[in-house]
Amino acid sequence: MAETGTLHDAFVDELRDTYDAEKQLTKALPKLAKAATNAKLRTAFETHLQETQGQIARLEQVFESLDEKVRGKHCDGIAGIIEEGKSIMEEDFDETTMDACLIAAGQRAEHYEMAAYGTLVAWAQAMGHTEAAGLLQQTLEEEKAADKKLSGLAEGGINQGAADAAHPEGDQEPVGASPGSARKTSAKSGRR
Repeated sequence: MAETGTLHDAFVDELRDTYDAEKQLTKALPKLAKAATNAKLRTAFETHLQETQGQIARLEQVFESLDEKVRGKHCDGIAGIIEEGKSIMEEDFDETTMDACLIAAGQRAEHYEMAAYGTLVAWAQAMGHTEAAGLLQQTLEEEKAADKKLSGLAEGGINQGAADAAHPEGDQEPVGASPGSARKTSAKSGRR
């Protein structure tokens, strides 16, 4: 009968998956940066590429601290997220809408990574891998900061610019309104 795996085995497997995810992202981030028309968004993607390269080096330190061979295992999850990002870039959107969609694609990747690193930190702590936990926590904080930066860019004007392009000059309905409900609400309140 085959020997059953342990949490350590699952931890190393997740490290290899995450290592591959980071490697895949080093190829995807330059494409996101190139597709971005907003200079701050382009810079955010370029900056995160540099951080990602540091995160790869940090993962290599984690492998070494565990006396494990540094190698990746194909990460299907991030591959799917990257594929979605590629299909977004093939769409024929106006520039601001494209930037809003690129932010969404970037945040999908960040949230995936935050989930992976959160798990890795918890498992490292549970097994007493203090050095690994500290290194992984650093990366988790960087991923959270990258996500926050993307949210700031979206909320700081990119999403509104895309919305304004979609509904020029007061053509907008209130958020959550069904078609025609703006007229009904205005009529009920006596304003038009």
